Amino acid sequence: MANMESENVISTAVNWISQGKKVALATVVGTWGSSPRPAGSHLIVDSKSNFVGSVSGGCIEGAVITEALETISDGQVRVLEFGVTNEQAWDVGLACGGNIRLFVESITKPKELELIADTRPLTVVTELSSGKKRLLNANDSLTDDLQNSDALDKSIQEVVRNDISRLISVKGNEYFVELLNLPLRMIIVGAVHISQALVGIAKSAGFEVSVIDPRGSFATKTRFPDVTLIDEWPDDAVKTLKPDNRTALVTLTHDPKLDDPALEAALVSDCFYIGSLGSKKTHSARVERLLSNGFTDKQINRIHAPIGLDIGAKSPSEIAVSILAEVISAKYNKVL
Repeated sequence: MANMESENVISTAVNWISQGKKVALATVVGTWGSSPRPAGSHLIVDSKSNFVGSVSGGCIEGAVITEALETISDGQVRVLEFGVTNEQAWDVGLACGGNIRLFVESITKPKELELIADTRPLTVVTELSSGKKRLLNANDSLTDDLQNSDALDKSIQEVVRNDISRLISVKGNEYFVELLNLPLRMIIVGAVHISQALVGIAKSAGFEVSVIDPRGSFATKTRFPDVTLIDEWPDDAVKTLKPDNRTALVTLTHDPKLDDPALEAALVSDCFYIGSLGSKKTHSARVERLLSNGFTDKQINRIHAPIGLDIGAKSPSEIAVSILAEVISAKYNKVL
């Protein structure tokens, strides 16, 4: 996801600066209509026009690099805007009606950039008119060049609650609030064939994956290399992992002795997604068991079952794709 790409770009910028290079950073701060890159995407440029990252998928990079070189030269921050009309869209590489807004700054505080590269979670608040920043780790300010403002604090807190980087306006001033979080987590209950396929694509999408299965013959490093394996009973394991609103949990054993305890632990957590393998008939029986154990209809309705988007998936790999697609749609509140 965008966070992983941003981290790689920022880390490269830190490395360039340590080599004595002058560097400008371009950040997507707003998109409207059709845009190929989300807010928070980065591109860095050095004084010799070398660049890393992307703010448009290659469509407007040339123009951005030119502006970045000017920023390196004069030290002035710049706010750029591309797109707007259908006629202009083709020229700047956007789909019809697309619009993208960027903030370009010269890196003059390498220590601040190192904090941005190394600290997670981190909220970076940038005033577009000046380039001044506030860096927040949880509720603590690591650096703060911005004037204190209750209205600004409340707006920042709202962005953090919604968990998506975006542009805000406070008393006539514009600020970009960028959230640099730890990776999204996926907890998979059941070291089965679908899980083997799901682990790989979930990791490639930026998830930190844990697989829970108390059955030693299933949860082996041979079958699941390079992933956290937990051989505890599912409810205990889930409670230990402390799922939060950046955690997805999926149960794939098709065995209520293993799936149900994990689901019960997840239903009292803030997981943004809970899904369980099984047919509609299987889920109906599951619902009855959960009701008898004191869970409400509202709680149980959080479970996506049968799990995954209905794309006609048959093989383990296809089912894994359908699950990941549903998880991502839940993360971005897309109803499909």
